[in-house]
Amino acid sequence: MLKDRAAVVGIGQTRFARHLDEPEKTLACRAVLAALDDAGIDPCEVDALASYTMEETDEVELAKAIGAGDITFFSRTGFGGGGSGATVAHLAMAVATGQATVGVAWRARKRGSGVRPWTSTSVQLPTPAQWTRPFGLLRPADEIGMLARRYMHEYGATRDHLFNVALACRNRANQNPAAVMYDRPLTREMYMDARWISEPLCLYDNCLETDGALACVVVGAERARDCRRKPVYVHAAAQGLPSQHHGMVNYWNDDPLTGPAWTAARQLWKTADLGPQDVDVAQIYDAFTPLIPLSLEGYGFCGRGEGAAFTEGGALELGGRLPINTGGGGLSEGYVHGFNLINEGVKQLRGTSTAQVPDASTCLVTAGEGVPTSALLLRA
Repeated sequence: MLKDRAAVVGIGQTRFARHLDEPEKTLACRAVLAALDDAGIDPCEVDALASYTMEETDEVELAKAIGAGDITFFSRTGFGGGGSGATVAHLAMAVATGQATVGVAWRARKRGSGVRPWTSTSVQLPTPAQWTRPFGLLRPADEIGMLARRYMHEYGATRDHLFNVALACRNRANQNPAAVMYDRPLTREMYMDARWISEPLCLYDNCLETDGALACVVVGAERARDCRRKPVYVHAAAQGLPSQHHGMVNYWNDDPLTGPAWTAARQLWKTADLGPQDVDVAQIYDAFTPLIPLSLEGYGFCGRGEGAAFTEGGALELGGRLPINTGGGGLSEGYVHGFNLINEGVKQLRGTSTAQVPDASTCLVTAGEGVPTSALLLRA
């Protein structure tokens, strides 16, 4: 088991915006070099790389561009935002087992100025989509919208509960000068009057479309003690692909509301010395607001069907029961397939977040719910 045998010692990111002029490869290299500089590690020491299968800058190009040494471990994780935590988990396992000594995980994306993948009707559909798109579920927002409607029907969740999620993320973004939505407050009136994207999801229930890149550096625990910045240890990590799962949302399951988060959570808590009650702050994947109450249930912060009620009374805000997405998350900081949640988790445990939770020592970071997913339990 990992149990703090590896640590994140450097984080880096570019600016986030709807449109950045630099190509994705340049953004990727900038983020990686910033993370290495943050750690105080020379690029020639990098011998492990991990990213997403959707990442367009491959290992060969990145290693050449940054001046990495011989690479002895490299991996990629699939399923878009479901892969974020797994990139760090793979590197942590590699350094803990001696396959590498300095690993870099990264994600660069130009979703803000780039092409929306569902706009092309000429490409071969992936297998799961062949069973949903003929019925009008064209975009991820449509699939999650239908799931949200089921959740509202089953458990009495309302749009006010989804607003609680959007508001918590926007409030934190308004404390984060790097967030796309910095200095742009959200009110309940704005939320309720916003246009539909896929009913019951309105504009503010959907993540931003962002250009940007992020990276982090992972080393063994012994090396971490000599790095420039305070190490943040990978206490536990997990991936989750439920039995007989189907694409983004499993409508063919008897219970589509128990997604991959439940599988990942069982594995995560089984391998950790801590439980949900020990988590001081959480960075929960938020491509869409309904994923937050579903994940709160999946990771055991509340009971089945209680995720919406959990958001009431400012529970997700600073000073609340469980502060979430303290940089603004995908809803209000920037959406780079959830990688900003990893870096924000590190900032919290270093004590350097723009919305710092006092004395935070344990942070849960989750990847996309619905798709095959992953999670990290970090601690100071």
